[in-house]
This record gives sequence, structure tokens and C-alpha cells, in this order.
Amino acid sequence: MDVLYPRLLTADFAADFGFYDAVIPPLTGGHLVKGAADGPYANWDLGNEALLVLYDRAALAAAIGTAGLPSTPPPAQDAAMLVFRVDDVPTAFALCRTHGATPVTEPASRPDWGPTLRTAHVRAPGGTLVELQSY
Repeated sequence: MDVLYPRLLTADFAADFGFYDAVIPPLTGGHLVKGAADGPYANWDLGNEALLVLYDRAALAAAIGTAGLPSTPPPAQDAAMLVFRVDDVPTAFALCRTHGATPVTEPASRPDWGPTLRTAHVRAPGGTLVELQSY
């Protein structure tokens, strides 16, 4: 049973689907269980557990009756981030950039966060902040 998993809401389903479908298998070993680039829903699992669900923001708003609300808040700092533990941060960073991610921070050592921690940060096509980390 899936106790908790992220469900990302996206305004550009096709772009985000292409990104996550390209990077999830090599970064996590997860696989697409349901969905396609035309949306409005897709999910990737790792084993038999949900890893990530992607849902078209407008489709969800229509389903729950919130379509009349603004689709984006004023500019603000990030409220959430996905973290992928990877074997090699520079390789994962390059993979994400190849599939449409925008760099935020280049791969770097973060000894103040953990003695052997390395990270890099990117934005997925839909704007979600993603941290790539290795220990």
C-alpha cells in the first residue's frame, strides 16, 4: 500500500511527462505504470509502490471545482522540492538538462549538509525544483 507519494500538478503536461519519463528510469529504477504524454494523468512506480504521479492542473481543478481560482500564486520561494538520490550527481545533472530541465545550482560538495554529500538543483519543465544528491 502506498502510504505517501508526490503528485505533481502541471500546467504543461506533455513537457513534464517527457522530462520525468526520460529521467525517472535511469535515476531511480522506477517505471511508467499508467499514462502517456497526452495526459491528463501518469504514474511511475518503484517495485509495487508509487514513486511519482503527474496530473494536469486544469483537469484536477475541473474535477474538484476550483477552476475559477488563480492558477499561480505571486512569485515566491519554492514550497516543495523533489529529491532524487543518485549514484553520480554530474551525470544525473546532465541527463536532466538533456531532457529539458533548467539548471539552478551546478553539482557541488555540501560538507555543511553532510560529510560526503554532493548536490545539484534543476527545475523540471513545469517549474518544480528537483535536487539530485549523492552521499
